[in-house]
Amino acid sequence: MIVVIAATHLSSENRIMNARTINRIELVYQVARFGFLLALSVLALSALFATGAPVKTDNRSKPIEVTAETTSLKPPDKGQIPIAFLISDGAVVIDFCGPWEVFQDVMIPSSEEMPFRLYTVAETKKPIRTSGGMQIVPDYTIQNAPPPKVIVIPAQSAPSPAVLEWIRKSSKTTDVTMSVCTGAFVLAKTGLLSGKAATTYHGAFGRFAMEFPDIALRRGARFVENGNLATAGGLSSGIDLALRVVERYYGREVAQRTAYDMEYQGQGWMNPESNQVYASAPVSTAEHPLCPVCGMDVDPKTAPKSIFKGATYYFCSDDDKKTFDTAPDKFVNAESKSL
Repeated sequence: MIVVIAATHLSSENRIMNARTINRIELVYQVARFGFLLALSVLALSALFATGAPVKTDNRSKPIEVTAETTSLKPPDKGQIPIAFLISDGAVVIDFCGPWEVFQDVMIPSSEEMPFRLYTVAETKKPIRTSGGMQIVPDYTIQNAPPPKVIVIPAQSAPSPAVLEWIRKSSKTTDVTMSVCTGAFVLAKTGLLSGKAATTYHGAFGRFAMEFPDIALRRGARFVENGNLATAGGLSSGIDLALRVVERYYGREVAQRTAYDMEYQGQGWMNPESNQVYASAPVSTAEHPLCPVCGMDVDPKTAPKSIFKGATYYFCSDDDKKTFDTAPDKFVNAESKSL
């Protein structure tokens, strides 16, 4: 759409006319005409930007397409929306407690009932030790959990086949199945993300891309949506994706009120491409080596190390060293591609 703003051209004779000879009626007419055209052009441009479709571009650092099927969700006419938080040993607290806080704080002015019903689910009822040592007794097991409409999958220990099957089966009827941080690995292992786009914690980009080459990794995305599947970046990104889910159910005003009540000032939930600081991988140098597996800073004086093709690589942990040693070529090639 092209908008042309036309301004009337006054003759040179009129421009130099002194104040006593100006035709005031003509002047008022010209001003009104210019103002009308200007207002019309502003309205047209506003409509253009409000209705323009997002552009789908490459998966490195460009805008992420939000398709029609991920723009809104219909809440039930009555009753609460059940949200299952799938956890296991090592579950990262902020990954699930951040979204938990979002969903529990949502209030709908026209309803006295809280809109979401929250519960934890695990493979067994055995108490779980999360990051930092917090202990949680799950509300339900995967055998008796109520059917969820939203599933939240935080970073956690490797899932069993039974857990993966529960995710697959439950996701057939969910409005949203969302991962946070390296919970994307759990969701990816179900096969549900195959052929789709996803994101994860920035320190796991390399491992994710190597382990799931059939998934288009979005570096620099705060979150990525695909129908009823969604993946968030690391840690606090889960708060933004949860607010985005609230927006999809109840609109932006309710989501904004929730963020305000939480005193959460992040804006990432309104901009899925807002993690651009992580779009490019940091470069490892001799002075400041980085773990080739997770990308974190390491201390070469104490860090585990491996020598491959004459080069020395340092790691955050023995587990990362073992991961590297099983396929060093993949990590070295991935590192060279990111430079």
